[in-house]
Amino acid sequence: MTSDTGKNNKSSTGANEKNQAAVQPMHSTPRNLPRIYKVVVLGDGGVGKSAVTLQFVSHSFLDYHDPTIEDSYRQQAVIDGEAALLDILDTAGQVEFTAMRDQYMRCGEGFMICYSVTDRHSFQEVLEYRKLISRVRANEDIPLVLVGNKFDLQSQRKVTTEEGKALAHQLGCPFYETSAALRQFIDDAFYSLVRQIRSKERIRDTPRKHSRWRRLRSIFAFVFRRKHRNTPSNYSP
Repeated sequence: MTSDTGKNNKSSTGANEKNQAAVQPMHSTPRNLPRIYKVVVLGDGGVGKSAVTLQFVSHSFLDYHDPTIEDSYRQQAVIDGEAALLDILDTAGQVEFTAMRDQYMRCGEGFMICYSVTDRHSFQEVLEYRKLISRVRANEDIPLVLVGNKFDLQSQRKVTTEEGKALAHQLGCPFYETSAALRQFIDDAFYSLVRQIRSKERIRDTPRKHSRWRRLRSIFAFVFRRKHRNTPSNYSP
């Protein structure tokens, strides 16, 4: 189940959605390295952060993972026809800082906050993780996605889809309910972050392009005026 709310009000189309993107093996050459996107995955222990990350990276489901372990992974994908190399930090399930997390938080370009739909406390902690990001990256418009994992466990659900959508609207970010066990909507969530990062870059680069164009126009105008002044007139009285 997916829902894009807030700034990115786009709808998803299902588990088989190609998303104009396909995970590709890492066969980069020094002359053709893809753009690296630094992504940080946050959330309480036991919500399935590692399972979500490993499904994206290796298409395999992890039944158990030590929630105190913090690790990083890399996965290459083609998103909207453009290669991307995602550098993902799978954080430990705690709000406190670690040395690795502090480094990633400062240079992370996109953040995924996960909770489990079967664990209401993990849902309530989402805002604490958002505050954690804000403490490190104050006054920045940071690409963010909210993920409610384990939606396949409907009989154990404690958080409704509507509550997840409402929280995502409050955060101003896209929302996805995922299933790491069934590998549903995993790619969609990661691709959403890359698209947000790219969109932010385009917005940031547009004024630079306009400024560069204005400078070029000024140079051309100056050269043209000099050339015009130095050209002898053919008029004779």
